[in-house]
Amino acid sequence: MTAWLLLLAAALVDIAMAIALKYADGWTRLWPSILGLLFANGAILLLTLALRNLPVGTAFAVFTGVGAAGAAALGIILYGESASPLRLALIAVIVAGIMGLKLAE
Repeated sequence: MTAWLLLLAAALVDIAMAIALKYADGWTRLWPSILGLLFANGAILLLTLALRNLPVGTAFAVFTGVGAAGAAALGIILYGESASPLRLALIAVIVAGIMGLKLAE
């Protein structure tokens, strides 16, 4: 259970990295760039710890899936990105895949 919590934390930190890098504006803004790099390292650290007890394929798929779905959701909420029915359905497919991988574990 601890490994799954570490994996979730890694994915959440990965989402924070994506948001920080959005504000970094192509590495032209110092503090968001530094935060993005710190979050990236934190996500990798947490993922590495989770991989001690989880299969790499499942863990990495869940990590990237949660990160992608979370970043897409925040893009909709924070930046007014498209919330078309197709886009929402595809995010739901990602979430369903994540749940399926967890259940298959």
